[in-house]
Amino acid sequence: MLARLSHTHLLRLAGLFTWAMVGLPLLYSWIGQWQAPLPEENVAHVMPWEGWACYVAFGVGYHWLTRALGDRRKALDYVLLAITTLAAIGLGFYSETGLGSVLLMVAACVLPWLLPVRLGIVWLLGAQLAVVPMFMLGLHFPLVEALMQSMLYAGFSGFVFITSLVALQQSQAREEQRRLNAELRSTRALLAESARVNERTRISRELHDLLGHHLTALSLNLEVAGHLSEGRVKEHVQQAHTLARLLLTDVREAVSQLRDSGAIDLGAALRPLAENVPKLAIHMDIQHPLTVDDPERAHVLLRCAQEAITNAVRHADARNLWLRAVNDGQAITLQVRDDGSGTDHLANGNGLQGMRERLRQLGGYLEIETRAGRGFQLTMTLPAGANADAGIQQGAAA
Repeated sequence: MLARLSHTHLLRLAGLFTWAMVGLPLLYSWIGQWQAPLPEENVAHVMPWEGWACYVAFGVGYHWLTRALGDRRKALDYVLLAITTLAAIGLGFYSETGLGSVLLMVAACVLPWLLPVRLGIVWLLGAQLAVVPMFMLGLHFPLVEALMQSMLYAGFSGFVFITSLVALQQSQAREEQRRLNAELRSTRALLAESARVNERTRISRELHDLLGHHLTALSLNLEVAGHLSEGRVKEHVQQAHTLARLLLTDVREAVSQLRDSGAIDLGAALRPLAENVPKLAIHMDIQHPLTVDDPERAHVLLRCAQEAITNAVRHADARNLWLRAVNDGQAITLQVRDDGSGTDHLANGNGLQGMRERLRQLGGYLEIETRAGRGFQLTMTLPAGANADAGIQQGAAA
């Protein structure tokens, strides 16, 4: 059963379980107050309703905060993190116990998923030090003992923090592995298509060069034999000559069909890119069939699509990506659009620059459209064949 749960679900369930267990002693003392009223001098030790409000606020905040750990971070997540931290500190003050520090340990597990490591450590230590006055005023600890008690809980929180950080790194590594597996399947599909095309080309050349040559020589010899023979022998020689010419025609048609069917199905290589991409739903609209005559052009388009999807996963903070690919006979157009954050100040990184260079080498070009809050759109145009380069370059210049 546990094997079916992800790292984030396990962390969420473990935190909620700990939160529920923290409520048991609070509930026990509250029920005991009504069953056996405490002496008047101990009434101050009964947690007021503000403490219960802090306890409930922590549970609700943690439940909502961990609903989608690892997904797109929102401003509300940081607000909820602050609420849960303050609620845990408040519980410690109102209950005059170390239960608030226990809840801070629970809150420490979400810090690596929301904050950089250094800021997360500062947040963790600051929250635990904020409970020091409670140990001094509520439990009457000396300053040194209060600090030691706070650092003791900070050590436990650090262990939780590191455990959650390892879970985050494993989750990221697994997602990266899934993405690389999708790219590997896509590349393998392209290699299989290229191998099929190369084998068809080789067979067509062999048929043309060997069988075509020998059948032509046989036809010429039979034609000469037809002029030199007489009677029934001549009739058989003419029939053999006719069959040889028919066979030569069939071979030429077979060679033409092999060459015509030697285009690469780029769609078969692009579709695996949409499988098991973490945190991103990819919607594909690919022309069927989407054929490319040149393996190098197919390889460039595949690499550009992979780079566009990788950028959307790593930098765009997107949930959806739309990929459209068409071939109108003159040019192959590959358009990739996402619903990410976008930007008004585009900086051409190595990925975008590499895409431009790949396309430019084959006479193509790259268009980029992006605005803050409007996502990112890449349009890659590549000539369908070498004879279409001039027209495409004129369109890019215009």
